Amino acid sequence: MFVTARRSIRIATRGSRLARWQATHVKDRLLALYPTLAIELVIIKTLGDRMLDTPLAKIGGKGLFIKELEQALLEGEAEVAVHSMKDVPVELPMSLHIPVLLTRDDPRDCLLAPRAGQLRALPANAIIGTSSLRRRSQLNATRADLDLRDLRGNVTTRLSKLTNGDFDGIVLAAAGLRRLGLAHYITEYFATTEMLPAIGQGIIGLECRVDDMALNALLAPLNDPETADALAAERALNATLQGGCQVPIAGHAVVSGDTVQLDGLVASLDGQTQVRAAQSGPRHLAEALGHAVGETLRARGADRILAAVTASVTP
Repeated sequence: MFVTARRSIRIATRGSRLARWQATHVKDRLLALYPTLAIELVIIKTLGDRMLDTPLAKIGGKGLFIKELEQALLEGEAEVAVHSMKDVPVELPMSLHIPVLLTRDDPRDCLLAPRAGQLRALPANAIIGTSSLRRRSQLNATRADLDLRDLRGNVTTRLSKLTNGDFDGIVLAAAGLRRLGLAHYITEYFATTEMLPAIGQGIIGLECRVDDMALNALLAPLNDPETADALAAERALNATLQGGCQVPIAGHAVVSGDTVQLDGLVASLDGQTQVRAAQSGPRHLAEALGHAVGETLRARGADRILAAVTASVTP
């Protein structure tokens, strides 16, 4: 058994407060199962963490946050990497996989606007910060008057820019704020019908080597099957659209009993052109459902929108 044959594992994580929280949460979950297991957190600074003065869409998207973590796995510097699944590209290195997904936290986006409170109450031309093209396009569709500006950095950095008065409001993922005990900053939650979340938003995933069977078995009890089926549908949608993290694709799946409901969206940056599709199907065909919704979006013009967006953000 892995625990007796090898009494320690190393978990690769980014160094941000949220990333450390997620890695520590995984550590605590593992220690609850294996109290004698020694677990070390290996802090790795990624390219995405170092290049904070450039919009993500200009430098390759959120995949920049995981490449160094994967390299640590491939080079034997760590056995497990902890990811926010909304940062993980569709394609993984052949020798790596993500066999474990923790139960999904709140998938919604939220507004932090201390003076106005809600999106509809913001004054004309209010300055809103977001690093996400997906959020930008959906905000533009609702309030075309808003002055949307790029906002990079970890959660603490973004909050400091808000409290310093650089922005009238910022939009973040609710899950990250909840995990850090910062939900009291949230002034409005966006229903998924108002702002469709990013694919994988609110989900923590564990990546490891495919051929490390003992480690895979050790991690398996942490996997949540409902979250896994929902994410399978969402990531299949993204794969069908050949989308990365730097284009405005949204997708959100909900598992209810033996059924998965998937909603997908592709939008232009100004929010004026949107295509949507929704479909439900059996859980055991979640991946096929994602491909079907993706093909429907393509048939409705998603490819043209994505090509135009890619051309506009490519340096």
